[in-house]
Amino acid sequence: MRVILIAFVFALATAVLVLRVGMLGLFESDGAQASTGSLLVPDRGEITDRKGIPLARDFKSYALWFNPKAMEGGEPLTRPASEIAHDLVQIFPDMDEADLTQRLASGKGQYLRRRILPEQANRVHAIGEPALNPPAEPSRYYPEGTLAAHVLGYVGADGNGHVGMEQVFNNQLSDPATRGAPVTLSIDARVQAAMEDELYRVMGLSQAKGAGGIVMDVRTGEVLALASLPSFDPNHIDEKGMELMFNRVTNQVYELGSTFKPLAVATALDAGTITNLARTWPTGKPLKVGRFLIRDSHKMDDRMNVAEILMHSSNIGTAQIADEIGSKRMKEKMELLGFNERPYIELPARGFPIWRSGEWPRLTTMTVSYGHGIAVTPLHLASAYAAMVNGGIWRPATLKKLAPGEAPQGRRVFKEATSARMRQLLRLVVRDGTGRKADAPGFRLGGKTGSAEKPGAGGYRRTALITTFASAFPMDDPRYVVITMMDEPQGTPATSYQRTAAWNSAVAVGRIVPRIGPMLGVYPDDNKEIDLSDIKPLIKEEGSH
Repeated sequence: MRVILIAFVFALATAVLVLRVGMLGLFESDGAQASTGSLLVPDRGEITDRKGIPLARDFKSYALWFNPKAMEGGEPLTRPASEIAHDLVQIFPDMDEADLTQRLASGKGQYLRRRILPEQANRVHAIGEPALNPPAEPSRYYPEGTLAAHVLGYVGADGNGHVGMEQVFNNQLSDPATRGAPVTLSIDARVQAAMEDELYRVMGLSQAKGAGGIVMDVRTGEVLALASLPSFDPNHIDEKGMELMFNRVTNQVYELGSTFKPLAVATALDAGTITNLARTWPTGKPLKVGRFLIRDSHKMDDRMNVAEILMHSSNIGTAQIADEIGSKRMKEKMELLGFNERPYIELPARGFPIWRSGEWPRLTTMTVSYGHGIAVTPLHLASAYAAMVNGGIWRPATLKKLAPGEAPQGRRVFKEATSARMRQLLRLVVRDGTGRKADAPGFRLGGKTGSAEKPGAGGYRRTALITTFASAFPMDDPRYVVITMMDEPQGTPATSYQRTAAWNSAVAVGRIVPRIGPMLGVYPDDNKEIDLSDIKPLIKEEGSH
């Protein structure tokens, strides 16, 4: 009986265990799986470039936390605050000992440092102070440092994204249901790095206070690079970093000068006010409009045709072309190009243009044709140039990678024939005009320089320029727009003491394109060239001016 009783007890215990396992399997398996799955999903989703290169990701890191309530009912610290501060400075030499002493003595729980290395955490433990707790917690990390910082933004201490795409996709990146899949941007990290490198180089050579640049796919509107310099490090946000977060490409509006001249010529071709490229306009002396005089930066020929007006960048010639277009048609075209509203892109910081509402006076129409009296962002200009060279279709810019066939239909702004003619004229400007220093052999680059005085108190500041080069390549089959801009470049020995776009922004494009072309599948070919046979006879030989 004793043996039977013992066997019965064991059988009963076994039955209970089997029943319990079954219940767990039936009713608690989903929770267990969710718990296991959550270990594999980051606390915040990853952001990658178009090739899958991580630009922002989460990882566990140690933080130095001061917990004055570690010893319940006792003193916050076992030793004087000054002694513990001294020990911490031995581990973190860049920390201020007096400041640490004050913070420890305050008895207030706080972070003393947000990120510390594992070996530093071990040394903190070795101090033997219970109130110094280095917990492991989620941390946002930007592997490429300052690269594309204005595109990415940063994650604040509140765990939310700020400024860039971190803010735009904050819900998607933090939602447990979606954060497991990365957000893929249109940015190409290689192209972004090349652009930033060359912009920094020219910015230094010309002693400019800032620079900006953008590379855009003319067929889809995808932005492959967007740089605003100087940049900031989203891994270390401090007061200086906050000051540098202003985006020169999407948020600041500028009068972009002569880069508007090709847009005015394209408008005239569309309107039919220019039908013969051999026709000339008087350009030898200032043009008087009411009490205002329109001048050129240097002496021009007495008469010039369209090609020459663009090549030599004549304000006088372009103003007369715009006058023939008329205010109504000129303004309508600028509206089609989006110059009367904030630029289209996902970033939260987007500047509103300085735009004259109502009917434009004659003088406004003429000055807008050469980029004065209207202020837009460099992103506005990039989208406009894309439309001018891609066959005439304007599309909104985007920082999202688009799948094949996903590009928006856009809207027609220029006729196809106008776009084809502008590709010729822009190529001519780089081959033989003010954009020669941007000419990258084999890439059939076309573009236009622009140098405009910055407005200030009491008028324009003659000593402060915004220089821009707006371009696209290759002109026989346009693929990409490249815009570069310098803020207040100086005349230095490296720029032959010149400050205009031809000596800085154009130089930057001439160095960027050979670097990014092969990355984007566009290789130099000296045997290819856009057909200029019907344009060349219009150009006077050097020395015949």
